[in-house]
Amino acid sequence: MAGFEKLFEPIKIGSVEIKNRIAMAPMGILGLSTERGGFSKRAEDYYVARAKGGTGLIITGIVKIENEIEKVHEGTIPCPTIDPSHFIRTSSEMVERIHAYGSKIFLQLGIGLGRVASPQMLACQPVAPSAIPNYWDPSITCRELTTDEVERLVKMAAESAAIAKVAGFDGVEIHAVHEGYLLDQFTIAMFNRRTDKYGGDLMGRLRLPIEVVKAIKKVNGENFPVALRFSIKSYIKDWNQGGLDGEDFVEKGRDTQEGLTIAPILEKAGYDAFDADAGSYDAWYWAHPPIYQKHGLYLPLTEQLKKVVNAPLIVAGRMEIPELAEKTLEEGKAADMINLGRGLLADPEWVNKVMQGRIEDIRPCIGCHDGCLGRGFVGKPLSCAVNPACGREIEYGISPAEKVKDVLVIGGGVSGMEAARVAALRGHKVTLYEKTGELGGHVVEGSVDEFKKDNARLLDWYKTQMKKLNIDVKLNTEVTPQLIEGRKPDVILVATGSKPIMPNVPGIDRDNVATATDVLLKKKPVGQKVVVIGGGLVGCETAISLAMDGKDVTVVEMLPELISSGLPVPHMNRTMVLDMLKFYNVKAVTNNSLLEVKDGAVEVIDRDFKRSTIPADTVVISIGLRADQKLYHEIADKMPNVYIIGDANKARNIMYAIWDAYEVARSI
Repeated sequence: MAGFEKLFEPIKIGSVEIKNRIAMAPMGILGLSTERGGFSKRAEDYYVARAKGGTGLIITGIVKIENEIEKVHEGTIPCPTIDPSHFIRTSSEMVERIHAYGSKIFLQLGIGLGRVASPQMLACQPVAPSAIPNYWDPSITCRELTTDEVERLVKMAAESAAIAKVAGFDGVEIHAVHEGYLLDQFTIAMFNRRTDKYGGDLMGRLRLPIEVVKAIKKVNGENFPVALRFSIKSYIKDWNQGGLDGEDFVEKGRDTQEGLTIAPILEKAGYDAFDADAGSYDAWYWAHPPIYQKHGLYLPLTEQLKKVVNAPLIVAGRMEIPELAEKTLEEGKAADMINLGRGLLADPEWVNKVMQGRIEDIRPCIGCHDGCLGRGFVGKPLSCAVNPACGREIEYGISPAEKVKDVLVIGGGVSGMEAARVAALRGHKVTLYEKTGELGGHVVEGSVDEFKKDNARLLDWYKTQMKKLNIDVKLNTEVTPQLIEGRKPDVILVATGSKPIMPNVPGIDRDNVATATDVLLKKKPVGQKVVVIGGGLVGCETAISLAMDGKDVTVVEMLPELISSGLPVPHMNRTMVLDMLKFYNVKAVTNNSLLEVKDGAVEVIDRDFKRSTIPADTVVISIGLRADQKLYHEIADKMPNVYIIGDANKARNIMYAIWDAYEVARSI
């Protein structure tokens, strides 16, 4: 706790005292609700784990206040009003368990999704304040809500809050004048073209959030806290187009000045706290910041907000670095509480570890979204790329092994280190071999750029765990079948990783040809004009890195769009990379393949067999990775208990490298 005293000071929101200044940010629990709109046992265990980990305030993910006007498929999102008694039964025990750890819990009430509802989630036509295009499918026009329907939303918000109070929740948070959801759409002129009492001037557009808080206070009493999820600025450049930090554009949504104007009005209406951020679906990389965004990205905005409101200000935005969180509270200019979202998915014990002075043991979030929102949007349950037990804490935890085994791990990438870590935690004797002089595998080059430093933090965490668990790490040692035969281990985990795929074209062996790994690790010099072959995520990130260094970069991709093949890249990460490519003037040539590397140029060919030449001092190859399974095939049928994990199993991403390893190691 030394050096982090401010984080552990109590604070009040309305009449509710919270033991410290760390809140769990609201995150949707897709896949963790029941068919009747309650919380599943997995959801209960998920929230209780964060309370047990020391978090002062839990703010649940969104629950819908109704499921008739805007009907989503049952079981998608919790909803108190579908079956109030079921909701109370499934949430009251969860609340009681959370209270046992001294934590408080607010239920986040969602007024609706509106134009940002995915049509696949809905069992009806999308709705909105006005007849505007759906975000995900602009060919679909949202149905304008009637005045009677909007009034019913106010009634259902109050009814949901009353149910929450009966269930034992300490307060509610309204979702939201934030991120471009339905309530936010009512407040923004771009989306609200109504002529009734819920449209028109600023006060007309604010009528709905004002009526909501007043209705809740009327049924639950003035002392029942009502917080507001609030986006200070939208960052909307145009329909379905976001604006980057530092980019010159005209704000089409809510600009900072309007955000600072409406906040005091909403506070006066009765909101007891502001859970503040920025962004919208049109600029989703602000509302859900990927690895490319700065830590504390909202602080310049919340510093302005704090000057115009008196209610406690909770700030999120990649605040999971303890020193940043403490400094922000100490300065007192931009926040009164710290919201941790994905940081608590990655490590539910974040708070306890800070209090115990174990900062180095906090498992970092890497801003990938692969395990959380990325999974949710392809219909899979919430989890975390670096913490496979997230969202299934009890049933997928680590337990001691019944019999201690001699475990040999071959390969020191993240998959090998995760396997070694989990096996050691279970009590096995573990030896890890790495043929190079450094642990990390491909994540080493994936950590070089400033915008990828969270990957470096993950590698540092793994290296720390290797030491703390006394795992015998042998660097600069290539494992052979003979070495294994001499060791005779009980279990062999092959994590030999993957190698870059090189196209078989003329000139590929020229000196000016390099892999993305070579370029990022500066193993080869790079000229001024660079052509990157391969427009997947790695190719595009490498192109941005080179462009930031002042290079003239062109990406060549055989498909019609960049970042469109292989594993889906979560929407906020993909759109930010594409916008960064434009911002740094990276050119893209799609529907073309490499035909030949020439002196000072590459020749490419399109689908109509038309050839063209692109000047190139350096050619960077980034067309994918191939699993290195040589050793596995040499030993798999000769030795017992051999498993292949991570990229060696199939080249994918960090999440699957970790998840493969966790699954096998927790079971041996």
